Amino acid sequence: MARVLVVGAGLTGAAGAALLRGAPRGQLAVWDKARGAGGRMSTTRADHGSADLGAQFVTCEPELAGPRLSFYEELVTHGILRPLTAPVEGLVEREGSRNFVAPQGISSVVKYYLEQSGADVSYEQHVTHISLRDGRWEVSRKAGPPEQFDVVILTMPVPQILQLQGDIVNKAAEIGPSVVVHTTVSFGSEHLDSDPAEVQQIILSHLQRVVPSLPKPSSIKCHRWRYSQVTRAVPNCPGQMILHTQPLLICGGDGFTRSNFDGCIESAMSLAEAVKPHLQQFQTQAAKLPLD
Repeated sequence: MARVLVVGAGLTGAAGAALLRGAPRGQLAVWDKARGAGGRMSTTRADHGSADLGAQFVTCEPELAGPRLSFYEELVTHGILRPLTAPVEGLVEREGSRNFVAPQGISSVVKYYLEQSGADVSYEQHVTHISLRDGRWEVSRKAGPPEQFDVVILTMPVPQILQLQGDIVNKAAEIGPSVVVHTTVSFGSEHLDSDPAEVQQIILSHLQRVVPSLPKPSSIKCHRWRYSQVTRAVPNCPGQMILHTQPLLICGGDGFTRSNFDGCIESAMSLAEAVKPHLQQFQTQAAKLPLD
């Protein structure tokens, strides 16, 4: 029985794992270095509220989504998404596009797909090395012993993939409102390595000028996205890239499409289609084994 590991519990990894649920996948595991699911669709929670740190809403553009429209419909049917009815100042909408929000937090989208996958999901699993051992991938992490897998799917940001070592170096009444302040990409790049306390004060000072009547917050969290938006996708790799064929090592994510919900789903579908034939090989080999 094949062992499959998905590294990254963001949207691409979770949706890709869910798409493999109907395949002869064997044992499926999902590892993420964070303390919870979501990736750049994460939701932070405090004593008196919650806030979506990454994506605030999801936009469906039917002419671009095509066969991926069913993903939006499924999420709406199950109450994971609902139409965005509040106005968004400065939002430029394309004709026919629809916006959705996640009532339980944007990470609920990722958690839904992880639940659908039936995978063994583990957090705080920081993968550091991937090495070939007797025709399988041995995956090492900062904490815990290494484990071996027949197929490994990498869905974290491309810069993190490039940092890997080994053989691939080549309660409702108590919840109050939350305010999320996003900076521009240029501001983030300029202050990427600055003291978070100093950056937080710059943001708060500007926010005070923009919204002087804003009440004093009960808690503040300054979150830095080192890998936020893809400015240039990996060329000539529609949704995924195979790094090694036997055993299979494949990577995907918005770095191979574009930084939005649709781009992640497109990559997940491409990953699943590439992985399924390899899993079928394990099923065929198992069927040929002689019985005692």
